[in-house]
Amino acid sequence: MQQVHFILYVSSQSASRDFYQRLLGQAPRLDVPGMTEFQLKPDVVLGLMPQAGIEKLLPVQTSPAVPRCELYLHYADFTEILRRALEAGARLLSPPEVRSWGARVAYLIDPDQHVIGLADDLTGVVAAHDLE
Repeated sequence: MQQVHFILYVSSQSASRDFYQRLLGQAPRLDVPGMTEFQLKPDVVLGLMPQAGIEKLLPVQTSPAVPRCELYLHYADFTEILRRALEAGARLLSPPEVRSWGARVAYLIDPDQHVIGLADDLTGVVAAHDLE
């Protein structure tokens, strides 16, 4: 595998581009009608495709009221990324707390009802066998 692309279907490409640009603190590497892409890591890309675009390609029924995926992001500067997410328009679903797997995570929802998990640096993650 050379590269991984995660593509979110969005109601407004420009609004979602602006949201993720603020959240990620970077400009998109590609922003053309029908697709916006952010380079998250050398081999990982987050894509934003208008919902109308995927509905033309595939016979899918989508509902904006139901979360369709979770984007789980790890950051060393947890407080700053959480602040940026809220300022960009994310809605807090669950405040930051240490979860059973040992990471401090806050859960938010973006304007298209995608769940975003913002995780603190994983230095404190416990092994699965330690949870039993």
